[in-house]
Amino acid sequence: MKILSKNDGGAPPVAMTIAGSDPGGGAGFQADLKTFAAFRVHGFSVITAVIAQNSGVVDAIDPVAPRMISRQIETLAAERRPDALKTGALAGAAIVRAVARAIVRCKLPAPVVDPVIVSSSGVRLLDLAGQRALTRSLLPLARIVTPNLHEAEALSGIEIDGPEAARAAARAIYRMGPRAVLIKGGHPPRNSAPAAKLVDLFFDGRGFTEYAVRRIPGGGAHGTGCAFSAAIAAHLARGLALDEAVRAAQRYLARALRAAYRLSPACRPLLDHLVRS
Repeated sequence: MKILSKNDGGAPPVAMTIAGSDPGGGAGFQADLKTFAAFRVHGFSVITAVIAQNSGVVDAIDPVAPRMISRQIETLAAERRPDALKTGALAGAAIVRAVARAIVRCKLPAPVVDPVIVSSSGVRLLDLAGQRALTRSLLPLARIVTPNLHEAEALSGIEIDGPEAARAAARAIYRMGPRAVLIKGGHPPRNSAPAAKLVDLFFDGRGFTEYAVRRIPGGGAHGTGCAFSAAIAAHLARGLALDEAVRAAQRYLARALRAAYRLSPACRPLLDHLVRS
C-alpha cells in the first residue's frame, strides 16, 4: 500500500479522528471534526461505534465491525497520510486491537489517546477487557494520553485524592508506554468541591508541568474531553510541539466553554467548537 504524506496544491493539514458518534453533535467524531475545522485542519473520521445518545443520556451502543474500522483507516491513509491522529470511544477490546494494528501497519502518527472509559452520564463505554487492550495495545503507541481524574484512577488503580496521588497515577500510566500523560483537572477529586482553579497535570517522564486555569462558571459542558484532545491533535497537525499544543488546546477549550449554549431547556450546555477568539 502506498502511503501519501505531503499536501498537494496548498491543502490544509489533516487530522484523523477514530471515535464513536454523537448524533447530537456535542461529542464524538462530530465534535472532533468541528474542532479540527476551527483551526483550518481538514478532518478524516473513522467511525468505531454508532451511539444513540443526547447531551445527558447514552441509550444504546452499536459497535462497528473491527474489519470495517481497519478498512476505513487503510482507505483514508492510502490517499493521504494524516499529520496527526486522535482516538476516542473504541467500544471494545477487538476494536482497540484493530485500531492499534492499523496505526502500525499504515505508519500513522503517534496518536493523542482520549481514553473514553465512562460517559459523563455514567455509562461505561469501554468494558474491562477493552480497558486492558487499551493499556497493552494502544497506550504504548500514544504521543499523549489525556484521561480525566476518574479515567486516570481506572487506568492506574490509584485513588486520586490530591496532587501527590495524581502524580503517582501519572507515573503509573506513563509506565504503560505513552510518551506523555495529561491528567485533566476538570473533575474534582471525590468528596471535594470544585476549586476556583483547575490544574491539568502533564508528565513526560522527565518532569511534571502544571497547567492551571481559572474554572469557567456553569458546571462544564457536554463533550469537553473530545474537544480538548481534538484541539491537541489539530495543533500537532499544524506543527506545534506537544507542550505548545497542550497550552493552545487549553486556551481553546476555555473560549469554547465561555461561549457554550443550550439547544433546548433539557440540553446540557454544548461547546461552541467553532469559536476562535
